[in-house]
This record gives sequence, structure tokens and C-alpha cells, in this order.
Amino acid sequence: MNWIILIIAGLFEVAFAACLGKVKETSGSEMYWWFTAFLVSLSISMLLLIKATQTLPIGTAYAVWTGIGAVGTAIMGIFFFKDPVNFWRIFFIITLIGSVVGLKFVSHS
Repeated sequence: MNWIILIIAGLFEVAFAACLGKVKETSGSEMYWWFTAFLVSLSISMLLLIKATQTLPIGTAYAVWTGIGAVGTAIMGIFFFKDPVNFWRIFFIITLIGSVVGLKFVSHS
């Protein structure tokens, strides 16, 4: 169950990074709505990470959380923020996914 909580925490990390991107692109009241969504997503992500680390090893949990956030944010950037796509970017995203999955399998919790 804590692995599921950790994955959800990682998805909220992607959400707060996406909100940060929208804050950069907008102005006025729309910017404040995105900033509020950023704060809410950040809070939920951190609370879920804290919950997951109550039973999972902190090093593994933090690495998986960060990995989910990094991969999700990179993919979000490609699809929604027009970040560049090239062989090496895709290669390293796949490598990161492999590392996150590997950490899950070698964890003894």
C-alpha cells in the first residue's frame, strides 16, 4: 500500500512542477490560481511522501519519488510545454524509469 502512496506522491510532484510551468506562462489572477494549485500539489505530495516513508526506507522512497517526478515532468514538458525531443533525452528518461523500477525490486519493504 505504501508503494501506491509513494507513486501518488510522485504524481503530485509532477502536478506541482506543471503548475510552476503554468505560473511562468500566465499573469494576473490566472497566475495566482496556478500558484495556489502549485502549493496544494506540493503539500499533498510532501504529506504522502512522509506517509510512505513511515514504512519504506527513506533513501529508496525519496529516490523513487524524485524519479517519478523527474520522468513525469520531462514527459509533461515534452507534451505540454514544447520541450525539445531527441534521442538522448528519451534514452535517459527510459534509463531513469529502469532505475526507479530497479529500486522497487531491490527494496526489502
